[in-house]
Amino acid sequence: MSDPSFWNDQSKAREVIDEINKVKQWVAPWAGLTARAADASEMLDLLEVENDPDMLAEVTAEVERIGAELADLELRNMLQGPDDHRDALVTLQSGAGGTESQDWAEMLLRMYSRWGERHGFDVELLDQQEGEEAGIKSATLEVRGEYAYGYLRAERGVHRLVRISPFDSQARRHTSFASVFVYPSVDDTIEIEVREEDIEMDVFRASGAGGQHVNKTSSAVRLRHLPSGIVVECQQERSQHKNRATAMKMLKARLYQAALEEQEKEKAKLESTKTDIGFGSQIRSYVFQPYTMVNDHRTELKVADVGKVMDGDVDPFIQAYLREFGGEKQL
Repeated sequence: MSDPSFWNDQSKAREVIDEINKVKQWVAPWAGLTARAADASEMLDLLEVENDPDMLAEVTAEVERIGAELADLELRNMLQGPDDHRDALVTLQSGAGGTESQDWAEMLLRMYSRWGERHGFDVELLDQQEGEEAGIKSATLEVRGEYAYGYLRAERGVHRLVRISPFDSQARRHTSFASVFVYPSVDDTIEIEVREEDIEMDVFRASGAGGQHVNKTSSAVRLRHLPSGIVVECQQERSQHKNRATAMKMLKARLYQAALEEQEKEKAKLESTKTDIGFGSQIRSYVFQPYTMVNDHRTELKVADVGKVMDGDVDPFIQAYLREFGGEKQL
């Protein structure tokens, strides 16, 4: 076991197995759809010689199912980025505008939580900073599931809300902004070196809703990575140790994303004719008054049912983005 070649062989074997498993994820569904399509074709041949309404209904339903699953597989084919298969960390930040923008950030938090639940993903709130009167200043969700990052990276950018503010006694229409940042969740397969001497840790008392424990112990943790200036916080757990572990996970994800962005900047120098979608760009508007409309400014997709979108039905926008840009933009 002390022979270094043993560990090298084990590492190579794991890489090969992981690659085989990735290929199986594509081959198995495609083979299954091919077999089902062949069966449906045979049933159609039988219907030409035998009029069977029940069989026709069964074939029609199966063809519709095959079509829907094929569309999903084609969409997954666009998730070819090196991190698309990973879990995702989604950080929301309210913009200028006080209570109104903080309420908007909380609405987006619910929207992405509902989206994750709709897809059967595990959604966990890692951190949340409450607003002074309502809403949130910021929050971080971890969405765990196959290709969670590949789908959610389409949501990165500034989201704009237009509505009559419930916090305005004169019932005036307000425009609010909130930023959505999406990072691939870093696991043990990605080596991110974070030296302890490069980290400055502060502990403080948790704030906001949380029962009798809040404000009585210094369990909340703030980590500052000195070389990069990146700061993360976590105060969701009662244990300072657990909060630090979660904050470290968030920090590693931020550092990994920063490294990817540096690579993208170098690519941009070589491809200066291409436009890129950056952190600060407004990607979508949600209009509640005087009419209802959600408009994605990148794909020009418009959806009139804003309530359905806010309840987590973001798939049309994600699908439109992936179909238009595919793996071209790795943000």
